[in-house]
Amino acid sequence: MKRTLALAALAASLGSWLQAQGTKAPPRPQPTATAASGVPEESTLYAIGVSLAKELAGFSLTPSEAASVMKGAADELAGKASGVDLEVARPQIRALADARASARLEKEKARGKAFREEAAKAPNSVVWPSGLVYTETMTGTGDSPGASDNVKVNYRGTLVDGSEFDNSAKRSAPASFAVNNVIRCWTEGLQKMKVGGKARFVCPSDIAYGGHARPGIPPGATLVFDVELLEVVKATPARGMTTPKPSP
Repeated sequence: MKRTLALAALAASLGSWLQAQGTKAPPRPQPTATAASGVPEESTLYAIGVSLAKELAGFSLTPSEAASVMKGAADELAGKASGVDLEVARPQIRALADARASARLEKEKARGKAFREEAAKAPNSVVWPSGLVYTETMTGTGDSPGASDNVKVNYRGTLVDGSEFDNSAKRSAPASFAVNNVIRCWTEGLQKMKVGGKARFVCPSDIAYGGHARPGIPPGATLVFDVELLEVVKATPARGMTTPKPSP
């Protein structure tokens, strides 16, 4: 963690700390253009602080912890910070960040587990060995894709709290991809569907993105996908290979 980044982020919250100390906080800045560029300097600086402050969200600070952090920022910016050996503090900061990240991960996994247990109780739901909770919501009549086939689908992805992180309807066309070129949850779920069918995949993080974050997706998240299978494009056998005939 860079010292400059942390201090700039903390400076964005300095007004709150000043209020806590009984000092009147400066008013929220309004756009004021600089003579040189026409850029709204005060609001831009404020926005920088807000943006950088998001870097500290991972620490999940309590109000009292935030007050200590803000005091350190205020003292540094005022040239009054002393007695702090940052070479000693940096490993401690990293350890705190790791501990808080681990706690958030376990909390997210627990929340996902509870959600999957409820989802498994829905009519037509099947829990597969991987942990995928598969619920058919409309039976299809066409082909089922194989792992090497390509598919065309409409889908919507949400977290367990219902917040949406992806939706093919917001793009100009359905999504197309190879069945074996997506997360394991999709690879398994799609092969249980038939063209024209709809299903819900409830995916534990182990067969989704694991402990890695994605835009709109926290580490360890259970994901929910409502999927409509529109088309299957069967894989073409490689030249020189023959397709085995089924036994009578």
